[in-house]
Amino acid sequence: MKPSNRISKGGTYYFADKLNELKKMQEAGNDILNLGVGSPDIAAPKLVIDTLKETASHKEASQYQPYNGIAALRIGFSDWYKRVFDVTLNYETEILPLLGSKEAVMHIHLAFCNPGDTILIPNPGYPAYAASAKLLGLTIVNYDLEESNNWMACIDQLQQKVTKNCKILWVNYPNMPTGAVVGKKELSDLVNFAKHNNLLLVNDNPYSMVLNKTPLSVHSCSGNYENVLELNSLSKSHNMSGWRVGFVSGSPINIKHILQVKSNFDSGMYKPIQLAATKALSLGEKWFNELNSEYKERAKIVYELLDFLKCTYTENQSGMFVWAKVNSNQLSGENLSNQLLYSTNIFVTPGFVFGSNGDQYIRISLCASQTQLKEALNRLKTTNL
Repeated sequence: MKPSNRISKGGTYYFADKLNELKKMQEAGNDILNLGVGSPDIAAPKLVIDTLKETASHKEASQYQPYNGIAALRIGFSDWYKRVFDVTLNYETEILPLLGSKEAVMHIHLAFCNPGDTILIPNPGYPAYAASAKLLGLTIVNYDLEESNNWMACIDQLQQKVTKNCKILWVNYPNMPTGAVVGKKELSDLVNFAKHNNLLLVNDNPYSMVLNKTPLSVHSCSGNYENVLELNSLSKSHNMSGWRVGFVSGSPINIKHILQVKSNFDSGMYKPIQLAATKALSLGEKWFNELNSEYKERAKIVYELLDFLKCTYTENQSGMFVWAKVNSNQLSGENLSNQLLYSTNIFVTPGFVFGSNGDQYIRISLCASQTQLKEALNRLKTTNL
């Protein structure tokens, strides 16, 4: 059968192809160290796993669930936002649980954009923003994030890129892939800019609890949430990436629009997962302190690795990655990534995946054990690149 035209526009997600290549290399006998993907290797909290096991045997566990999630989960998200961000969200009308936050990108585009409308996305930035826009026939306009500006969005540049057909401004702080963090003033400036230009500002915020001392929500900068949405997820903060639990928050009318789309895509989330996620959201500081302590130790080894490669980086990055600039002799991040993979069986993500402003960078994940990271460092020291 001939595929639709939109398939050729969207392309395949980079990591889908790359992971397949790594799998084939492993099957051929290569000992691959994957330092590229941000999939937490540490198990979810035992209390959360025990809740899943216990509730899976309940009579109603396998039945259809509400499209907007069970009340307990929405209350859990609301309580978590109040405790962490000092933000008040109405669990009945301002929170919508999702099968992971990635699906929300498509849902938001469908709910607020018509074919031909324009969205503003960061360069470098999360590839899913552009991928779903291409599938839907939206016009993509990139705005620059640059190291010289600490990877912050420039309001003046944004203003030059706004047209009458602009609908959505995507931002992502703490930022992926750069690890940059903004303060309340910078985020408030973006909220005011979006409001002035009648744009929907969407902040993708899954990294706020990872190596970040000052968690911040976009809702702290918007009184009634009328022109802002925020995505969040348990994937990174609670090591539950495969569980697919996230949510979007915003004004009641905007949440209603997204729910109208979502209800045509799925029939609700497995209830035991919702109950386990509710338990995860009640965890205290001990969980996050221990998790961040481990990531700090892993980051120290990554810094050694990057020093050996003569890459430059900052140590004040948030999130579960380290973003680093390659030296001039390495030509590009893609060149260094290929050298490492085919010479040492170490995979790191080339920065071009996130946009042209990432061409001279690589990204290394902290989702590998200290033992694996030390092995990667040892391989580098014993291999002539």
